[in-house]
Amino acid sequence: MKNNSNNSPKKLQELDTESKKLGMGGYIKKGISDEKYQQRMEKRKEVQKERLTQRNLEKGLIIVFTGHGKGKTTAALGMGIRTLGYNEKIAIIQFIKGGWEPGESKSLKNFGDKVIWHALGEGFTWETQNRSRDKELVSKAWDKAMIYIKSKEYKLVILDEINIAIKLDYISVDTVIQGIRERPYLTHVVLTGRDASQELIKIADLATEMKLLRHPFKEQGIKAQPGIEY
Repeated sequence: MKNNSNNSPKKLQELDTESKKLGMGGYIKKGISDEKYQQRMEKRKEVQKERLTQRNLEKGLIIVFTGHGKGKTTAALGMGIRTLGYNEKIAIIQFIKGGWEPGESKSLKNFGDKVIWHALGEGFTWETQNRSRDKELVSKAWDKAMIYIKSKEYKLVILDEINIAIKLDYISVDTVIQGIRERPYLTHVVLTGRDASQELIKIADLATEMKLLRHPFKEQGIKAQPGIEY
């Protein structure tokens, strides 16, 4: 863990305020000469450098991707690919999905033993039609997930659709929170699925809500397509 005695909340807030005041650049601010613009961006660069200097802590993050918009699992797997780029191992446990092999699973097989993928569900509730069986599978998936969460070998553990499993009362949020707190200090855990519980969002280091604006299935009747939905 890295630390800096100067990274007080007040100092960080001052830097953030100055950064916002200077802005991103481009043509957002009108009526400014090229010379003034360059001076402004030079100052912005200095502020940004100091912001990065002050924010130098490291820890394993709890990351939540939720919301009714598309992209939650995709975002999680994107982090997985980044992690693999640093030659680290990742584990992916799917809690609801599992009735088919998605394209992501096929492509990630190319990384060999750097990737562990367990699809331990049997599909959506309207397909399985057996909530006792669904709950049993979630319990088994969680037991499997804890193996990787506790292991120092895996830099990133993705718990795909676990938010749905919690919502459906197949597993308690307290069990999940207690479990992810047992991870090694630098291990990241990603939890995906719509309708994430407020308890999870509250303890998350990073929480993002995907908002649905348009969807081809809903507005146009376009079916799920390989490479896009699965």
